[in-house]
Amino acid sequence: MIHRFSMKGVNILMDINSGSVHVVDDAAYALSAVVAPGMTETCPEDILRSLSDRFTEEQLQEAYHELYELEQSGYLFADDDYINIAAAIPTGAPIKALCLHVSHDCNLRCKYCFAETGDFGMGKRMTMDFDVAKKAIDFVIEKSRGRRNIEVDFFGGEPLMAWDTVKKTVAYARSLEEEKNKKFRFTITTNGLMLDDEKIDYINENMDNCVLSLDGRKCINDEMRPTAGGCGSYDVIVPKFKKLVSQRSKDKDYYVRGTFTSKNLDFTNDVLAIADEGFDQLSVEPVTSEPGTGYDISEKDLPRIGEEYEKLVDIMQQRRKEGKSFNFFHFMVDLQQGPCVIKRLRGCGAGYEYVAVTPDGEIYPCHQFVGHPEFLLGTLDNGKFDMDISNHFSGLNVCTRPKCKDCWAKFYCSGGCAAANFNMNGDIETPYEMGCELQKKRLECAIYLKAAQMMEE
Repeated sequence: MIHRFSMKGVNILMDINSGSVHVVDDAAYALSAVVAPGMTETCPEDILRSLSDRFTEEQLQEAYHELYELEQSGYLFADDDYINIAAAIPTGAPIKALCLHVSHDCNLRCKYCFAETGDFGMGKRMTMDFDVAKKAIDFVIEKSRGRRNIEVDFFGGEPLMAWDTVKKTVAYARSLEEEKNKKFRFTITTNGLMLDDEKIDYINENMDNCVLSLDGRKCINDEMRPTAGGCGSYDVIVPKFKKLVSQRSKDKDYYVRGTFTSKNLDFTNDVLAIADEGFDQLSVEPVTSEPGTGYDISEKDLPRIGEEYEKLVDIMQQRRKEGKSFNFFHFMVDLQQGPCVIKRLRGCGAGYEYVAVTPDGEIYPCHQFVGHPEFLLGTLDNGKFDMDISNHFSGLNVCTRPKCKDCWAKFYCSGGCAAANFNMNGDIETPYEMGCELQKKRLECAIYLKAAQMMEE
């Protein structure tokens, strides 16, 4: 399978099964549309005639030979016979990542919040007691079995509302590392309202990653992310975020994460607003919401969003030349190594390698399934874990999802987000098609950016 596209005068030819990406001239690009697997050593006469009005025979023969050599080397029209589907469907996989919902409460009232402004639709705002968090750490240590590295994400709602639990949990997990032969890596996701000097120092010392929520321009952020009292949040949180990042050591990660909606389809301006505040690790992602909310993204918005992504590409190229580059997470792709084949096949591991735990100890496949009783895996108190649900999730991959099998982007998105599929389609197996289109456009932009940079070097 191949995918071909041209962006900003650069012709790109992707061989999906081998993972190869080729920048080709116009003649080879034109030929790639008409040649098929099993190329002969010289270009067939009918193909020469079909393109003779655009290229000379010499140009076509030379370009055809280049494509032929790529196929012979396994970098074009490659087979997928190296894929072991059985290996992509794990049974009893170790749980290696835990999303700890230390707070089902929030001091913001974000209009698009999938967590129903913090309580996840459960009708009760609460924070997690340390006893529950302690059981969660014991649970993940047991379920991780022989795996040494464990990820724990403090999540909400707003996790700073359960600050004492956060600190006690980190201390407890660290106290077990040597005894249990484990290494914990902690992340915290925060809206920043409750940040102060003590919390900033603690986060920078103990959190390997920090996700900072900000939607971009002040007017956009304050409209979509007001406080519980109805006030804007931008002027409060941005100085705190800047202080946290300025004091963060280089070996610790962070990124600023925003959401764009139909109200700000010019989201490039929000990306730039974040970058211009001094944040060089950032992401502004499309909202996933039901039609009729007033801020949902619809199919008619796709062309505009595509244009905006290409506009962002131009700006990022220019800023890199000016020495003011920033990383936009949706445009980050590794064309040389990247994830292993199994990871590319099956994605994030929700439900079998990664689970979420609520303040009352309920276990769900991930944070976006919390509150949906049909996906309840078990509880920390009863020690049960529904392997039928877990196995359903572990069986999802690009080979078992019919709509993914023939998609060129399958090894980059791994079938998309199961939660987005469920929220938009009511089915974790059926890809959310509009999300797929956005993903494909972002991938083309990311691959173009990488190719253009390598050409310059």
